Amino acid sequence: MNYSGFEAYEKSLHKTGGADPVTVFMAKDGEKAVIIAEYGAGKNPGFTGTDLGNGKIKAPLTHENAVTLRRLFPFTAPARVLRKDRSFGLGDRLGIAAPGHIKLFEAYDAYPVFAQQSIRELNLTGRTYEDVLDVVTFAVFREDFQKGFGADGDHLKTVKDVEYALSLGFSMITLDCSDHIKTGVTVENAPPLPAKYADKFLGKNFDIGEGAVLSFTEGDLKRIAAVYGEAINFAADMYRRFLADGTYQADFEISIDETATPTTPLEHFFVARELTDAGVSFATMAPRFCGEFQKGIDYIGDLSQFDKEIKIHAIIARHFGYKLSIHSGSDKFSVFPSIGRETRGVFHVKTAGTNWLEAMRVAATADPGLYREVHAYALSAFDEARKYYHVTTNLSKIPPLDTLKDDELPGLFHNNDARQLIHITYGLILNKKNPDGSFAFKDRLYKLWTDHADAYAGALVNHIGKHLDLLGVKKIAEGR
Repeated sequence: MNYSGFEAYEKSLHKTGGADPVTVFMAKDGEKAVIIAEYGAGKNPGFTGTDLGNGKIKAPLTHENAVTLRRLFPFTAPARVLRKDRSFGLGDRLGIAAPGHIKLFEAYDAYPVFAQQSIRELNLTGRTYEDVLDVVTFAVFREDFQKGFGADGDHLKTVKDVEYALSLGFSMITLDCSDHIKTGVTVENAPPLPAKYADKFLGKNFDIGEGAVLSFTEGDLKRIAAVYGEAINFAADMYRRFLADGTYQADFEISIDETATPTTPLEHFFVARELTDAGVSFATMAPRFCGEFQKGIDYIGDLSQFDKEIKIHAIIARHFGYKLSIHSGSDKFSVFPSIGRETRGVFHVKTAGTNWLEAMRVAATADPGLYREVHAYALSAFDEARKYYHVTTNLSKIPPLDTLKDDELPGLFHNNDARQLIHITYGLILNKKNPDGSFAFKDRLYKLWTDHADAYAGALVNHIGKHLDLLGVKKIAEGR
């Protein structure tokens, strides 16, 4: 669309309110996108850039201009979507997935968390929380997505990191309590049971509804208190420090999933009860479910056992009034129907690496030669990358590249071991340098993804759409 002499993105045309409205839109400026603001005889609302005269400015897509955009048009700022029944996290490690995600969530009865990153992911990609949020703001403005989206400071462990995310307006904090959850605790080596827990839990039956009753033996309680007591104190302290007084308007997720053993229903109930009694208001909790939720592949484990356990975990969450959060939710297709059913369609599911894998599938299709280079490097970097992730990848099960024709390369993304190879090496791939200091792959990959943006968006719609379909999320036109 040609508007005011610019090739404008049609959906991005917006006007502010008030006596002196400002027209703001996004336009193409060569190979880049820019913001154009027209304020006539009025005042520039805060954009910085090139003064075009006649009350018009061309503003680059910088952090400062994103802040101005969020102030002028609140729909471009994060909202507390965890309060909705169905929310879905979309870790976009590359900063280019939002257009595809927007197209998908315009059609489904669920609310997206478009900006979702952990500090580990920031370190591995060389990005910042400013960048993570800003690219979403620009995409949401460009596509006029006014449904609402969240921003999640994911798996945060320190005061500094929580404050960093909240100071930028992130609407959700996922507190990772794993550093405070004790390992190796048994009934035999656990310290004496504090009297406050004995008085509260022993000799009582806890009817949590729906026919479920929980009770603790003294041994169970002594071990559980020793394992989770410090984590509960940590979560309560962080809540009081940042969220209790309403200074920051953000939802709180408690993550107790980063452990070596599954969270039992008794452990889940104990943590939820203690946090609730401490006055901590949290929107979601992420237990560690039975089986394996490994990165980028389907669930590994006993489906009947998972069905039994998700049922009681969902009842506990309903009893206390929060949602279950399912972490490492990428591609867990076999358990999605059970999650949707047992939570009664009230859940938060997180994905991240699968969006990167879809980007690499596009690369394998569009530029087989480049993909072969990346894949070969990933094999050499695998041992370094696996320090950050728990995977059971067997590299011998990946077909050697020299046995595959170019049109067979995308098929590697149906191979679990190849998926995990590419999944966990993303940071090393993006940061690999040539002897002259230039990036070995990053710049070429981003150029490819820019040239094939529609293909990437379509891949995300299909792939993440499969997640939503299996979770039982209806398309908006269908109702629920």
